[in-house]
Amino acid sequence: MDKIAVLIPCYNESATIAKVIADYRAVLPEATIYVYDNNSSDGTDKIARAAGAEVRYEHRQGKGNVIRSMFRDIEADCYLMIDGDDTYPAENARDMVGKVLDDGYDMVIGDRLSSTYFTENKRPFHNTGNVLVRKLVNSIFGGNVTDIMTGYRAFSRLFVKSFPVLSKGFEIETEMTIHALDKNLALISVPVDYRDRPEGSVSKLNTFSDGFKVLKTIGRLFKDYKPLPFFGICAAVLMIIALLLLWPVLNEYHQTGLVPRLPTFIAACFMALFSLQTFVCGLILDTQSKKSRQNFELQMTILQGMGSDEK
Repeated sequence: MDKIAVLIPCYNESATIAKVIADYRAVLPEATIYVYDNNSSDGTDKIARAAGAEVRYEHRQGKGNVIRSMFRDIEADCYLMIDGDDTYPAENARDMVGKVLDDGYDMVIGDRLSSTYFTENKRPFHNTGNVLVRKLVNSIFGGNVTDIMTGYRAFSRLFVKSFPVLSKGFEIETEMTIHALDKNLALISVPVDYRDRPEGSVSKLNTFSDGFKVLKTIGRLFKDYKPLPFFGICAAVLMIIALLLLWPVLNEYHQTGLVPRLPTFIAACFMALFSLQTFVCGLILDTQSKKSRQNFELQMTILQGMGSDEK
């Protein structure tokens, strides 16, 4: 088992991968550097192998699929994940790894947004999107994370082996952060410099389609992790609609003793019934969610014990 594993998911990063490997080997000479090639067509794998990295392959397209394979395959005490596009300087790597190995954090987040991201990033709408995602996640899940979508992170073995990877693409970073917040794992942000991609290196992130997937992931995890607030909001909306439909019917009944809008009255009653059913669903799922958290804590204890035995 490695002490430190540097994980680099790659798709067509031939322009930068050799420099990235060299930079992180200089800062972390004791680490094993893994490059997972995700169907590159520009020789990224050959360049990475020549630079001294251990190259493996993931043929299912998408960053989430790559990280799933990385987390399953590699055994280490500390995992440092970076992108292969040379946007994250290596100077912070030792500090981030130290916060896992020495200070006991489960996830260390390389925070771009508190340093140079807003001036270095040249792609339109990315700055706005990052701020929107940060505010949504922190408000829904009660966090204070300063950079949700960064690709520069360090993880403990406990986090890696207990994290269920469900996302297939770039929304994986959002899923990691929400998982850590929901499960009350120890996480910390470290400000890191960010530099825009060098000339000849092209981003694979689609601003709108991938941004929509990230928002969809936040909504899905809100429903899964906090079902009572999610279904409570849905129930409240349905009840408000029911009351708006019912009010003029009741007003006419009070004045005339008649119910001339019978279809509206029936629709309002059904809407109120749906609201109550939705709220009950939230209560049931909330109980299951709490049971799931209890099982997760037991699994974490077992994993912790297994890790101690291996040492």
